[in-house]
Amino acid sequence: MADHSIPWYALKEPGNIPSPALLVYPDRVRGNIAKMIEIAGDADRLRPHIKTHKTAEIIRMQQEAGIRKFKCATIAEAELLARCSVEDILLAYQPVGPDQARLLELQEAFPESRFSALLDDTATLESLGGLALERGTRLGVFLDLNVGMDRTGIAPGEKAYAMYRAMADHPGLEARGLHAYDGHLRHEDFAQRKQASDKAFKPVEALRDRLGSEGLAVPEIIAGGSPTFPVHALRQGVDLSPGTTLLWDARYGSSFPDMDFQHAAVLLSRVVSRPAPGKVCLDLGHKAIAPEMDFPRVSLFEWEHCTQTGQSEEHLVLECADTEKMEPGRVVYGIPMHICPTVAKYPRLLAVENGEVTDAWEVAARDYQLTI
Repeated sequence: MADHSIPWYALKEPGNIPSPALLVYPDRVRGNIAKMIEIAGDADRLRPHIKTHKTAEIIRMQQEAGIRKFKCATIAEAELLARCSVEDILLAYQPVGPDQARLLELQEAFPESRFSALLDDTATLESLGGLALERGTRLGVFLDLNVGMDRTGIAPGEKAYAMYRAMADHPGLEARGLHAYDGHLRHEDFAQRKQASDKAFKPVEALRDRLGSEGLAVPEIIAGGSPTFPVHALRQGVDLSPGTTLLWDARYGSSFPDMDFQHAAVLLSRVVSRPAPGKVCLDLGHKAIAPEMDFPRVSLFEWEHCTQTGQSEEHLVLECADTEKMEPGRVVYGIPMHICPTVAKYPRLLAVENGEVTDAWEVAARDYQLTI
C-alpha cells in the first residue's frame, strides 16, 4: 500500500543513500508502458528506443506487456537486447568502421534474434553487404530518410529511391523498409506539431508508394520519436519508436502537455555548501546530470523559487532568496530536464517502491562495448 505521508518521489530514510543518485519508480514505468500501448493501439506497433534507460529490467517490463521489437543506438545496447531474448532488434544508426563486423558477429552469436541497421550511403551499403556475404549471411537494413532534422539520412527522392533499390538487389542484405526520425518537430501545440509532422511525412509516403508500384516491397515504416509519437500513432501501417516516454523528463513534461506520461526517474541530491548570502551549492555537477542545455538543468521539488546560475564538474550553484533552511546535508529531489544522457552517468538506478529502495538496476549498456 502506498504511503501518502510523504511525496511520491521521496525516500522514507534517505540517510544511507550516497548522493547524487538516480531513483527510478517501477510502478510509474509500468504505467508509462501501458500508456504507450494505449496510444499505439497495439503493442505490435511499438519499437521503443532503449537509449533512455539502457537497462534489462525496463526491457523485460516491456516484453511482459507484449512488446517484441526494439530500437537502439549502439552495439552494446543491441547486445543487451539480445541477452534479453528480444525478437527483433534495430540498430538505429548506420554502422561504420569495426561496428559493421561487430553487428554481424552479434547476429551470429544470437541467432534467435533478428538484427537490422540503418543505411543512407552507397559505399557503406556495399561494405556492409560485402561483409555479410563473406560471412555467409544476410542482414536486415532500413533506408534512413532525412525528413528535415539534417542529422542523418537522405531526403526522400531520386537518390533515396536508387538507394532502396540497391538495398533490395544486394544478395547480402534484406531491405526491410523505411526509417524517418523527425526529432526536430517539437511544437508544444499538438495541432501545430501534427501539421508539421504530416508535411514532413508526405515525401515518405510518396517514396513508399513509388517503390510499391514498381514491385519493391516496403514491409515496414518506422517513424518518429517521443514528441511526434501521438501523431504517427494516427497513421496506418507505421511502427512507432518513442523512448523518453518510459521515464519522462522535465523538459518533455512541460513542452508536451498533451502527452500524459508520468515522471519515473528522480535525482537525489544534497546541499554541500552555502558559499555566500543567497547562494547554495548542490552536488549535481556535470558528472551527475546532462549539462548540454541552458539552465535550468533540473526541476527541483520545493525549490522552484531558486535560480540555477553555475555548474562545474561536481557542483550546481543556485541563487535563492532565503537560504536559512538550506543547510549542508539537506536532501533535495528533482526531475532531470534531459533524462537520456543523465541515466548514462550512473552505473545503476535505485528502484523505489513505497518510499524504500528495493533494488538496484544496472545501467548495463552505458558503455559502448559489452563483450562484442
